[in-house]
Amino acid sequence: MKIHRIDHVGVVVNDLSAAKEFFVDLGLKVQGEWEMEGELLNQVVGLNDVKTACVGLGTPDGQVWIELIKFYKPSDDQDIQQPLANTLGIRHIAFTVEDIEGIVAKLRKKGMEIFSEIQTYEGTIKLCYCRGPEGIILELAERVR
Repeated sequence: MKIHRIDHVGVVVNDLSAAKEFFVDLGLKVQGEWEMEGELLNQVVGLNDVKTACVGLGTPDGQVWIELIKFYKPSDDQDIQQPLANTLGIRHIAFTVEDIEGIVAKLRKKGMEIFSEIQTYEGTIKLCYCRGPEGIILELAERVR
């Protein structure tokens, strides 16, 4: 048995078009859009009467794929969660970026929550956490040259 790589990360959202717009604006490229429903999907996800819409987004280098998923049926009755960085479970998506200052300024201008000012770790990497659409936490990292 052997694991080759992580194939993708699925992120469930309520507003698929707004989440798609956010990640495209961040620099990801739409790789595909589709809808799914039926018995196979029901069995795979362990729910009944499932209907979804999905957008696949990739980084420009093709190394990372994020799948945004909107569940039309069954829908989640809870409000959007706003977890903290230390909430148990999968908590953030990390991106290696160029011009972290410019990206953070752009996100701030759009009203996104920035957790702190950009920090430099041991002179090698600049880091910043921010909150994207629907409570998604993003870590931005830029190597110091």
